[in-house]
Amino acid sequence: MSGNEFRFFLSCDINLPVTFSIEKLEGILPPIKSTNSETESATEERRAELYVECTLESTRPPYCWNELITLSTKYRDLTVHSQLALTVWDVSCEKDEGLIGGATILLFNSKKQLKTGKQKLRLWPGKEADGSFPTTTPGKVPRHERGELERLEKLENKYERGQIQRVDWLDRLTIKAKERIKERESSKNGGSHLYLIVDFCSFEHRVVFQETGANFLLPSPLTTTNEIVIVWDPEVGKINPSEHKQLKLARSLTRGIIDRDLKPSSNERKSIQRILKYPPTRTLSGDERQLLWKFRFSLMSEKRALTKFLRCVEWSDVQVRAYAVSVLERADDEELQCYLLQLVQALRFERSDKSRLSHFLVQRALRNIEFASFLRWYVAVELHDPAYAKRFYCTHEILEENMMKLAAGVNGDEDGFKLWQSLVRQTELTAQLCSIMRDVRNVRGNTQKKIEKLRQLLSGLLSELTYFEEPIRSPMAPNVLITGIVPSESSIFKSALHPLRLTFRTANGGSCKIIFKKGDDIRQDQLVIQMVSLMDRLLKLENLDLHLTPYKVLATGQDEGMLEFIPSRSLAQILSEHRSIISYLQKFHPDEHGPFGITATCLETFIKSCAGYSVITYILGIGDRHLDNLLLRDDGRLFHVDFGFILGRDPKPFPPPMKLCKEMVEAMGGAESQYYTRFKSYCCEAYNILRKSSNLILNLFHLMAGSNIPDIASDPEKGILKLQEKFRLDLDDEACIHFFQDLINESVSALFPQMVETIHRWAQYWR
Repeated sequence: MSGNEFRFFLSCDINLPVTFSIEKLEGILPPIKSTNSETESATEERRAELYVECTLESTRPPYCWNELITLSTKYRDLTVHSQLALTVWDVSCEKDEGLIGGATILLFNSKKQLKTGKQKLRLWPGKEADGSFPTTTPGKVPRHERGELERLEKLENKYERGQIQRVDWLDRLTIKAKERIKERESSKNGGSHLYLIVDFCSFEHRVVFQETGANFLLPSPLTTTNEIVIVWDPEVGKINPSEHKQLKLARSLTRGIIDRDLKPSSNERKSIQRILKYPPTRTLSGDERQLLWKFRFSLMSEKRALTKFLRCVEWSDVQVRAYAVSVLERADDEELQCYLLQLVQALRFERSDKSRLSHFLVQRALRNIEFASFLRWYVAVELHDPAYAKRFYCTHEILEENMMKLAAGVNGDEDGFKLWQSLVRQTELTAQLCSIMRDVRNVRGNTQKKIEKLRQLLSGLLSELTYFEEPIRSPMAPNVLITGIVPSESSIFKSALHPLRLTFRTANGGSCKIIFKKGDDIRQDQLVIQMVSLMDRLLKLENLDLHLTPYKVLATGQDEGMLEFIPSRSLAQILSEHRSIISYLQKFHPDEHGPFGITATCLETFIKSCAGYSVITYILGIGDRHLDNLLLRDDGRLFHVDFGFILGRDPKPFPPPMKLCKEMVEAMGGAESQYYTRFKSYCCEAYNILRKSSNLILNLFHLMAGSNIPDIASDPEKGILKLQEKFRLDLDDEACIHFFQDLINESVSALFPQMVETIHRWAQYWR
């Protein structure tokens, strides 16, 4: 229910007896007067025996307190001025002396809403409750006497009725503070007042007074005030059955025979073309959706129309969702794996825990152990999300049950039980690596001492990790079997989180190196690398290979994960030891006759990779770029790592549009060289190719909106709009070339970031 809605019941419709509970009496009873000295001491020790007398209008049946009281009068019979008169008596005294006090409370407030929850009534000492209207014994504390305690008690009443959100740690602090204020107020007033606590019955919604039948006696509130009265309509926001039926008939499967040959008129064609030019994030109106649906068959040859048409589909229709999954079934495993991360997130939008999509993903996983391994990890990470944990657990359970039933293959393949156990052992391995990281972090001293501790653990207490009892499928490459860790080749990176660099033996006699991190949300890096891999694929489909390095990344938890280790060096290290990038590349690819003394192939690889990452980091809004997270491989391929800031976020002030440092331009021969011109040409070509697939990239990000990835979860809509802006869909290809060249020139001339690089290197030095 939104904040502007007001849901209520009418009192005349409630055929239930008036019910309330009298809880307790607060305050100090006045001393009982004694008639002679002989009985004085006995009187002081005697406990008062109290009961409460309750009156609704003119009836006075006595009831014991501390019980639920149900009157014969029903809510529908109440009038707007109905009130309870409550009197407290001490039956241990004579009738004339046993009157403690009384109070009266109206059942409806000034807004004609039935009072609910706890009500604190101040007793009038020595007076019986007066049931007349207006009463002479009102239980409400006068406004001028209300203090902090009354304000807190009012809030507490709202809290108990669920009108204030519960926050356990804050609630405990507030209740303690209230008790302190209560003690202070009591000592200040000397306990001079007695209060009776009454708990009125609560309903699902508020109860508004309305007499049975037409009420001609009460004037309309609109005639006495100028306020707008908001009345809740229970049908607002719900589907109109008539419109829904008409829509279903218009879009029924049999209509396809009629609609197939329909062609839009010239005006309709103009409207359709205008709609197709809308940015992917724009919501279509009802008329626009209806127009696209009507001429859907004539738009089948228009590629741009697909994503717009999908916004017109009635996704609540079970048949439609089933058809969508059947389309996915046509894709091969390699293509599905490209989008598996988003398909797992799409489970959030399904109508049930055991959806057609979840069964499809599981069935595909049973055919391919690599697919099964990634599906299991993507689902396992989402088990930490309380809102959808049950759904992802259900998918995990279906995968386990179905895999365990698999029989051994005719080619000697493992049976289902062994396959599942091989995946479970991956989780056991990551748990042990987390334990190692905790032990290593606790070691005092420099990085070298931590490395020694790591190797000591692997060779001693945790020696079972050097040779596994059974080979384990590598979590990042499940087709590769790893047999143990090589202690002498394992190390720790010099950074705040001390990530592990581990070398694993493989079953075929080789080795593979991974980085294991604990303390960072790797899911964001995982998404960025997925996009780099996808963009690399899209560029290669257009015969443009920019020698990118989409290394493998796998989040194994909310704050842990694995990354493929690529042998390389940071630009900071290279510039520190070799003074320039060219000097470094000359060491590995010398050529006296080549450009700048290196082979033409090596320089071309460097230029292309610089262009590729310049475009990709610009589109994805990658921030916090510095010379320590720009790495260079021996063959000249440059690549980026550490994607803690995306979609325009950057901890540095005044970041340039693209991270293209002066040293990179110098390695191309300077801003006037033919190689730098070639670099700009590659950038513009890549940018225009990726713009053609902007719908795909934006939709993949849109599916990640609920994934709790930090830079998306903070404001999904804003993040996706920022991404959309980077594609400049308002420009044609030629205008985009000029636009991107201006961006490159602006980034190269941005000298201020060089000072920040120096500061960052100082920070790295002192770690």
